[in-house]
This record gives sequence, C-alpha cells and structure tokens, in this order.
Amino acid sequence: MKWLKSFGLFWYDFVIGDDWHVAALVAAGLAVTAIGVHAARVNAWWLLPVIVLAALAWSLHRATRSQRLAAGADQPGLVG
Repeated sequence: MKWLKSFGLFWYDFVIGDDWHVAALVAAGLAVTAIGVHAARVNAWWLLPVIVLAALAWSLHRATRSQRLAAGADQPGLVG
C-alpha cells in the first residue's frame, strides 16, 4: 500500500508541481479544446498551445513580480 501512496504523491507533484494555477489552466484548456473539437466540430488543435504559452507567461510574470517586489522592499529608493 505504501507504493500506491508514493505513486499517487509522485503524480500529484508532477502534475500540480509548484503552481496549481498553471495545472488548472492547462486542464481548462484541454476541456475547451475537447469541447471545441467534438461538440462544435471546430479545428481547434492550435488552442491548447496558445493556452499553455499564456499560462507560462502569466506564471513567469507572477514569479518575477514577487521577486521584484521583495527586492524593492530591501532598497527604499528603488521604484518597481
């Protein structure tokens, strides 16, 4: 039973990782793409890469913004 828990924790850490927001956006992108392809019969193969790149850009923006804000707190004259 321990290996099953370890296996589940591995996949949780692999999929969710450090930022659950990105995992949620990718899951939503998969759902929207699947609905577009199957229900609306739209050629939506390009939608998932766009959503993934947008999620990556958003995640990087949030990470670098928090680092810039932390660095600015140490230096009162620095405008962030």
